[in-house]
Amino acid sequence: MATIIAVSHSLKSATAASFKLFCMSQSAAESQPTLPTPHPAADLTIDFRQLATERRNSNTAQIDRVSTLEMLKLINQEDQQVALAVAQVLPQIAAAVDLIAAQLKLGGRLFYVGAGTSGRLGVLDASECPPTFGVEAGLVVGLIAGGDIALRHPVEGAEDSLEACVQDLQAYEFCSQDVLVGIAASGRTPYVLGGLSYASSLGAHRIAIACSPASPIGALAEIAIEPLPGAEVITGSTRLKAGTAQKLVLNMLSTGAMIKLGKVYGNLMVDVRASNQKLIERCKQILCEVTDLPRPEAEALLEATGYDVKLAILLQKTGLPLEEATQLLQQAEGYLQRAIEQS
Repeated sequence: MATIIAVSHSLKSATAASFKLFCMSQSAAESQPTLPTPHPAADLTIDFRQLATERRNSNTAQIDRVSTLEMLKLINQEDQQVALAVAQVLPQIAAAVDLIAAQLKLGGRLFYVGAGTSGRLGVLDASECPPTFGVEAGLVVGLIAGGDIALRHPVEGAEDSLEACVQDLQAYEFCSQDVLVGIAASGRTPYVLGGLSYASSLGAHRIAIACSPASPIGALAEIAIEPLPGAEVITGSTRLKAGTAQKLVLNMLSTGAMIKLGKVYGNLMVDVRASNQKLIERCKQILCEVTDLPRPEAEALLEATGYDVKLAILLQKTGLPLEEATQLLQQAEGYLQRAIEQS
């Protein structure tokens, strides 16, 4: 029997609707190929008139009657509003980056939760962090309503469960040191609301990303990031402008936090993992770029350090023995510039 999660008064106020929780058991095994049956755990009355993401775009009202080129021009013109909308919320994004970086330094983790396109974008951003920045796979976690099968198959009803996100977070032992980022274009997805409410009950830090103003998920977060790119080209299709805006924000959150954690040197990804041929070549290119070493010498140095680009740069810059350079980098907490200055 699923545990009933009590929804706080603030959550009820934020959604302006009554939440009815139901208990359901789920017997489908992970290996079963059929799609999971979603939990009807929340009964929400949706007033589409109040959702910025559901408004009709007068600029594209005739998009089905124009030439292909004119159609694409309309889409492109609408897309140009996205970056401008994100620019309006840069102060909130900056505050979120500082919060995430601080918690990661304290041993916390970063969690993204969302449904549909929003969930897929969170999983995408999380999965890119290990190869790009050399972090452990569990440091940044993306969770999508309906589980991993929802990455490839629509499990739309899964987002209506307040409980499901709580259960997903509990499976990862989410705790007060962690940071939860709730992503929902409409700002009212029950799966995300349930996760944010649970994080709040633990005293964990909470960030919301929505494309509707004064969103319910924003009301449950300490930092509400709400870019408003305007009505979609196709009414309600939030995989378009809203999805692009969310992707831009997520890019900034993860990249900004990793920069503050010393994962880059200048604008070079010196913690990159040489996990495939392309990344092996990137390691060589970075080392040659920073040190002006001939390629054969750069390759030999990388071989000596196990393709640790950061350590290879420190060795070349300081002339220290491998063991001393390794210790110095550890003392500098992985910040390459700081290690060079301290040598």
